[in-house]
Amino acid sequence: MGADGGTSHAFGGGGAHRLYRHGHSPVHGLPPHTKLAATFAFVIVVVSTPREAMWAFGAYAVLLATVAYAARVPAGFLLRRLLIEVPFVAFAVLMPFVAQGERVEALGMSLSVNGLWGAWNVLAKGTLGVAASVLLASTTELRELLLGLQRLKLPPLLVQIASFMIRYGDVIADEMRRMRIARESRGFEARGVRHWGILAKSAGALFIRSYERGERVHLAMVSRGYAGSMPVIDEVTASRAQWSYALALPAAALVVCLLGWVL
Repeated sequence: MGADGGTSHAFGGGGAHRLYRHGHSPVHGLPPHTKLAATFAFVIVVVSTPREAMWAFGAYAVLLATVAYAARVPAGFLLRRLLIEVPFVAFAVLMPFVAQGERVEALGMSLSVNGLWGAWNVLAKGTLGVAASVLLASTTELRELLLGLQRLKLPPLLVQIASFMIRYGDVIADEMRRMRIARESRGFEARGVRHWGILAKSAGALFIRSYERGERVHLAMVSRGYAGSMPVIDEVTASRAQWSYALALPAAALVVCLLGWVL
């Protein structure tokens, strides 16, 4: 019974992930491989922009805001998802203090000029890259992303690994939740170091259960004809108009990048 359930997860379509925002916008309707290619190209253009062209990064932000408007993704939704880059922000804030070279005084503090430029470079390019990725995830379901990667001729083994990792992440998370509820129903609460032993045993039990379930799922897949490659269920294609619509973002960004190098 467990094996059959796992197999249906492996071969069937995955549900919507937390970053996905259901909608019927023109961006949602684009084939996934066109959005993946456009996002990758946009990030490459942003990274290639000289850090001194500060106006260019403002233009990139306007382009992404236009895409978010077309996709009907609210600003609040996008900003909350951008919190994932907080560790990089913390790293960037430290750069002016630890970098070497010419220094300037600001607010009574001695800051490195190279560090300030480095911090700006990390913040601007990192934020734009994360925002583009969030927009991609907000308008594309996980199953579509995997089909898009497959369509772009990513090595099949990598696509399979990503597929199983994503789809069984929820399975493991649910198992962890059930184990936590079982512990709490018996009055257990982790309050200090003395409870670490119990948590370690729970982690070990989770690993064993996950491993055993993986074996059952693999046996079920082999019995159903799995020979190292997943069948292509949906053949996703894109028209020239859809490619043009998707690549409008990186094309406009490329113009801004070239102007940033020239001006």
